[in-house]
Amino acid sequence: MAILIINIKELVQVENKPKINRKGKEMSELKTIKNAWLFIEGEKIVAFGNLNQQSLLERTIKGKTYELIDATDKMVFPSFCDSHTHLVYAGSREIEYIDKIKGLSYEEIAKRGGGILNSSARLHNASEEELVETAMLRLNEIISYGTGAVEIKSGYGLSTEDELKMLRVIRKLKEISPLTIKSTFLGAHAVPLQYKGKQSDYVDLIINEMIPMVAAEDLADYIDVFCDKGFFTVEETDKMLMAGMKHGLRPKIHANELDYSGGIQVGVKYNALSVDHLEYTGDEEIACLLNSETMPTLLPGAAFFLGMPYAPVRKMIEAGLPVAMASDFNPGSSPSGNMQLILSMGCIKYRMTPEEAINSVTLNSAYAMGLSEEMGSIAVGKIANVYITKPISTYEFMPYAYGSNKVETVILNGKIIK
Repeated sequence: MAILIINIKELVQVENKPKINRKGKEMSELKTIKNAWLFIEGEKIVAFGNLNQQSLLERTIKGKTYELIDATDKMVFPSFCDSHTHLVYAGSREIEYIDKIKGLSYEEIAKRGGGILNSSARLHNASEEELVETAMLRLNEIISYGTGAVEIKSGYGLSTEDELKMLRVIRKLKEISPLTIKSTFLGAHAVPLQYKGKQSDYVDLIINEMIPMVAAEDLADYIDVFCDKGFFTVEETDKMLMAGMKHGLRPKIHANELDYSGGIQVGVKYNALSVDHLEYTGDEEIACLLNSETMPTLLPGAAFFLGMPYAPVRKMIEAGLPVAMASDFNPGSSPSGNMQLILSMGCIKYRMTPEEAINSVTLNSAYAMGLSEEMGSIAVGKIANVYITKPISTYEFMPYAYGSNKVETVILNGKIIK
């Protein structure tokens, strides 16, 4: 059945001529329609406009059966696109959180067998059914906060068997969740304990065994590598990305979270869809990203949780770069998938304007998932992934009121979910 939403206080981020992303000064552009209506039919956005355009509205709905939603005093936004998560995992890691409070660094915790290796051990002992069940709880939670599309990485397996297990779980989630889900193979998330001192052997395992098997089962959309201090080198990353591309997996990169690692440069070299984290980004990295097709993606939740430096976002935008933001939802460094909070952090910690921040969690983050032609804005022909807010005063209220859920109704694929 079709849906007609009327009396919308403000319809946010509408596009008559859709763009695939917004960069530099364009990020401050946010077109809206006040006193608006939106018509959805099937999975798609069919038409929208101002309620004063009665003739267009009448032509659109003539002869149609539809459900009517009155959005008086409420706003309609495109759903958030969360382009970087690790939300398939077994068990939380709050004990490590206490270690962080006591002053241990991310690297120190990892060297003790904590961090990613801790999650790897727990995942090994969990069944696919258990992982699906717990991940669905998290997916339903992020839906309630307004997320409509999410990327999920493997990377807690760190063995061929367990990496494939994670990716099969993600495939199952694609089948049963109303969210649009992209899957990323991240076998190179850390070096397993049994390969300490033999890191090159683990890289060979990823290249010669994991990647071909992932591709043979068509389990992933993308390949990712943690190219950073204490993890994988530029040379190792180069080899793994090349192997992934030979099997049809476009790169995404964990880069420059812990130091100036060269990860941004190798990501751009291989036309990575996104390079993510970017706490350590200087003039050389910005120059490399300019005129590339790679989306710089910020993960403020991780920087906040770990007490790390924040990426130089103002400098990046002023240089003409696009910027996306994602939650990095994971049990160790960002245990939240609330994209409303990420939106607020963009304004508070990165000094982004509300318009820039909204673009970064919708259109630009959709681009970072390869979805901006289908999602990320209100445009005719795009998939009807939108949410209706509770009564709010202005769209600036979304990042301003960081402690409450402003979402009242969620529509995904043209169907009312919440």
